[in-house]
Amino acid sequence: MADFEIIDRASDLEALAQDLLTEKVIAVDTEADSFYHYFDKVCLVQVGTRRHTYLVDPLALGDPLDLAPLGPVFASPDVRKVFHAAEYDVYLLKRDCGFQFANLFDTMISSQLLGYPAIGLAALAERHFDIRLPKDEQRSDWSRRPLSDKQLTYAAADVQFLIQLAEKLERELKKAKRLGWAQSEFATLQRREWPAREFDKLGYLKIKGARKLDPGPLAVLRELYLQRDARAREIDRPPFKVLGNRSLLEIAENKPTSTEQLGRIKGVTDLILRRMGRDILGAVKRGRKKTHGPIPKLESSGRRRMDRATERRLAALKKWRTRRAEELSLDPGVLCANSALEAIAWRNPAAGSELGDVEGVKDWFPEAFGDEVAAALRDDAASAPAEPEPPSRRRRPRRRTGSASKS
Repeated sequence: MADFEIIDRASDLEALAQDLLTEKVIAVDTEADSFYHYFDKVCLVQVGTRRHTYLVDPLALGDPLDLAPLGPVFASPDVRKVFHAAEYDVYLLKRDCGFQFANLFDTMISSQLLGYPAIGLAALAERHFDIRLPKDEQRSDWSRRPLSDKQLTYAAADVQFLIQLAEKLERELKKAKRLGWAQSEFATLQRREWPAREFDKLGYLKIKGARKLDPGPLAVLRELYLQRDARAREIDRPPFKVLGNRSLLEIAENKPTSTEQLGRIKGVTDLILRRMGRDILGAVKRGRKKTHGPIPKLESSGRRRMDRATERRLAALKKWRTRRAEELSLDPGVLCANSALEAIAWRNPAAGSELGDVEGVKDWFPEAFGDEVAAALRDDAASAPAEPEPPSRRRRPRRRTGSASKS
């Protein structure tokens, strides 16, 4: 593995940013601490050039906003930024630093569009360079300082082959005539904005088994869920590390009234009893005093119930996708997701150009396959059996009233 330089002073970061603006291409990755903290943050930014690897430490700098000198680098259309699975990195850097992105290249998206059976960075490094990347720090706590030598080596390895990998994948994309598809997806990712994360007050209903509870235990579960989140925020820990869902469910079902009873619940350790046993029992008590009304439905996915004609069109589209994906050696979901196929089935386009504003359809799909999709739908319509006409209602002759005249 190549050497790396740690950047933990503002002056060094400013100098690095100026140097990076002169590069044609750089590799980028980030490490965060969502597995260990309620309020996750960027803990490390790895940057690789063709000659050097840099590990930028925002925690040593003082604040993620102190990464601001890198903003012009990420926004520059003249510097290609190579990521692997860029979505989370871009999300973090936009959220924490307000960065914007241009000229992005994602090696995972590229490998998906090429139909690779394994798209993880370790699999790609072994396939193309016969190198085995370290994996033993994937669940590491990147917020702790000092970082160990193993952590630093692991972090540096994630960018040391990305530039060469991107070049290989770009050549393959050109040969397969799919580079335009990839560039379209990169542009979509660059433009994407994420809504602010909000606490889901109905999240307790998503706990496995919650919807099977009677109203009494369900009211207790709701109070336990709210209490756990309050505690998680207070100590800045992920809720699942405060108390597991299985334990929450068992407490709600048993409704303990004492520390002794609470301690019998699986997952409730002596440490939990000491630190939050009183709060848990308080939540149980509040829940016992409340009632839970009708269980609200989970947020609708917006899917409508299909009529017979739309179902037939969807089946035809899936048949087309299966055949086409096999020909292209692509995962069917990469070619066109199920949700997008459903939206196309509802729209029933007469021409490929009508797919441009169909929700969920990738930007490159209409030009590449729109005409094929429209043709598949026309063929299906032509072969569809005629719908039986509804039986006509015959009028019954009116029955005459009164007696008939005698001749």
